[in-house]
This record gives sequence, structure tokens and C-alpha cells, in this order.
Amino acid sequence: MMKTLSSGNCTLSVPAKNSYRMVVLGASRVGKSSIVSRFLNGRFEDQYTPTIEDFHRKVYNIRGDMYQLDILDTSGNHPFPAMRRLSILTGDVFILVFSLDNRESFDEVKRLQKQILEVKSCLKNKTKEAAELPMVICGNKNDHGELCRQVPATEAELLVSGDENCAYFEVSAKKNTNVDEMFYVLFSMAKLPHEMSPALHRKISVQYGDAFHPRPFCMRRVKEMDAYGMVSPFARRPSVNSDLKYIKAKVLREGQSRERDKCTIQ
Repeated sequence: MMKTLSSGNCTLSVPAKNSYRMVVLGASRVGKSSIVSRFLNGRFEDQYTPTIEDFHRKVYNIRGDMYQLDILDTSGNHPFPAMRRLSILTGDVFILVFSLDNRESFDEVKRLQKQILEVKSCLKNKTKEAAELPMVICGNKNDHGELCRQVPATEAELLVSGDENCAYFEVSAKKNTNVDEMFYVLFSMAKLPHEMSPALHRKISVQYGDAFHPRPFCMRRVKEMDAYGMVSPFARRPSVNSDLKYIKAKVLREGQSRERDKCTIQ
């Protein structure tokens, strides 16, 4: 199955098996959107704007293979618990963000981690999938210094101890400290190409979208490299109906002889 995307004058076909969703969760004002901004365009915005729910899409051409990464930047207020549950069900990789100078935001991450494990266990019990759940716990604002710290590193590291699919990083979205390394490890745990991390591919704009075209002559406008990444400027979040169909397809599984119950969205 292929997903067809349009970017500029270029129509892109991404195999469904190469399409992933990254969900970013955490309390308000911890820097979730700043980390996403660093990932997408390498910038940091000083002005704070509360997030309701932002959706981004990045497409890659990595050694001739197409990949798609959808990024769901969620609200810290969680005004719609059912939507948050749906986001978790459709997520493939997770980033849980807290602020090192805010104890309450760390407590929220602990609650979120527990909820993700509970919600995803529903889906995994029905699909009989392996219990791998790539996740990064991210302590942001390490540029504020030790005097402002409210969460010891040793305590945060306990959340990931003994789980090879979970890692802890202390980062600064403002100073761009450890952000690239965090994404590199996350994609490695998810068994995704390393080139999807921000520092390992050439970032191009939609006007050079022909670099994603399979015909060789379209590569002449950009320098020869093995990996390209492009942010899709008009990406829209799939509808709730589309997400529910996606979950149903995972639960039923292709070729399964009997129907299975849906995961209930509460």
C-alpha cells in the first residue's frame, strides 16, 4: 500500500510501511513546540504561544527510499482526553517532555508514561505485536542551571532503567543542546534510518521537491547526497475517522479470519 503526497510540483509516493507518527506530550510551557521547531527548521521561538494541537509532516528520500514522519505536537492542557488517547493509539514513537525547573511537569510525564503503556497494551494485546515502544523522556531547559533544577537526573533516569526502548536526555531547545542526539537515539530505538535525525540529512524546501523524484535528472538541482528531508508545508492532520480506520486495520490485521473488537476510545 502506498500513500500519495503532493509537494509543490512533485507527487510523492510513500510506502505505508515507511510511514510513522511521532507524538510529543507533556505539560504546558515545558518546550514541546520548541523541540519540534528545532527538529523541523533548526529555529527557536522566544515568544510563547499555547498549543491546542499542531500537526507537521516531514518526508525523506534516503538512498532512494521514501519515508514519511508525521509529528503530533499535543496540548499541555489535555482539553479532550479522548483525542489524547487516540493520539497515543496511533503513535509509533513518543517524546515526553518536562522542564527541569518544574517538579509538577515531571510528575505529569510519569502519569503520561503510565497512560501510554496502558493504552498501547490494549492495541498490542489485540494485534499480538511485540511489546516494543520507542520512547524518550526529555528534561528540557538544562540551560537554566543547577540552582533552578527541581528534578535530579538520577530520579528521571529511573523512569527508563531496564527498558532498552526508552532513553532519558537532558536538553536545551533554546541552546540546541543534545537535541540532535536525542532524535538520533529515538530513531535508532525505533529501527528507523539514522538519516532521519536533523543533523544527518540535507534540508531542502518545497521548491526543490523534485529531488524526491525517482528520475535521475531531477537530482541535478541539488548537491549529490544520500539523504534529503523536506517539511510538507500544507500537511493536515488525518481526520478522527481516518485514525480510527487505521487502528481498526491494525487490530483486524490483513488476512485474519475472525473479527476482533475495537480498542475503545474513552
